[in-house]
Amino acid sequence: MTSHTEKILKIVECPECGSKKLIEDFDRGEIICQSCGLVTNENVIYSGPEWRAYSFEERENKQRVGTPLSYSMPDKGLSTIIDRVNKDSYGRQLPISKRIEMQKLRRLQIRTVLRPSINKNLALAMLELDRLSDSLHIPTQIKENAAIIYRKALESGLVRGRSIAAVMAASLYASCRANKIPRTLKEFVFASSINKKDLASCYRLLLKELEIKMPIDDPMICVSKIASKVKIPTSIQRLALEMLKEAKKKGAVSGKEPMGLAAAALYLACKIDGLKRTQNKIAEVANVTEASIRNRYKNLKEVL
Repeated sequence: MTSHTEKILKIVECPECGSKKLIEDFDRGEIICQSCGLVTNENVIYSGPEWRAYSFEERENKQRVGTPLSYSMPDKGLSTIIDRVNKDSYGRQLPISKRIEMQKLRRLQIRTVLRPSINKNLALAMLELDRLSDSLHIPTQIKENAAIIYRKALESGLVRGRSIAAVMAASLYASCRANKIPRTLKEFVFASSINKKDLASCYRLLLKELEIKMPIDDPMICVSKIASKVKIPTSIQRLALEMLKEAKKKGAVSGKEPMGLAAAALYLACKIDGLKRTQNKIAEVANVTEASIRNRYKNLKEVL
């Protein structure tokens, strides 16, 4: 006597119309003919996973076992770690001889991971990436993109002869610029304690050698960042954005520093609305000079 599963496997075409276009409805446990709609089998046992996924990304996430890959870790999160618990599976303390043996294995494992120079380089670079990301409050996805840029630079030999910290900071700055995250070069210089000239040189090198295309700077992205720190109301922010849109239409935005333009637009909006905010305070938050704000302010007044 053949089993129910064997009967299902034998059916390769519809007994009604002879079509081979059979589909499985996993929710109802049925096999249906696409041509005539006949249910050829019912109560089919579904052998797939119990979870449901409604998109490709969700399916990929749920199919994964263990932690996801992370490019911001030197080994991408795939290395084995020998813990220092020194206990067996029953929770009993290991004897001295076994503990010494595990200590030797632990040391050997660390040496094996860090032996190649490229692994040592990545370990130092990712530590610097963690420090910079925490200091500048960089989102996780931007951090991952920066790690990918640095790995490409390392494979291309761009790090050789240069400071690891400088190339890592330049990679993170490039990631921020590519994803339109408002972070200035001065902020990176302050957070990394690297010479501005060296950081800018590494950034230009990455763009040239890795052929990274950068979007055009938009001062409107910087408005909310400055306004939140100076405590400027939403209505004045909207006015500043409208002025920047109008200036953009008239071609007065191109070639100007985005942060300086955003600061000048906010200062002008504050003046129009009667809100007291000094050039000094706005310039300090925007990391630009007061002279820069005054020049952009005059330009905006003339254009608008």
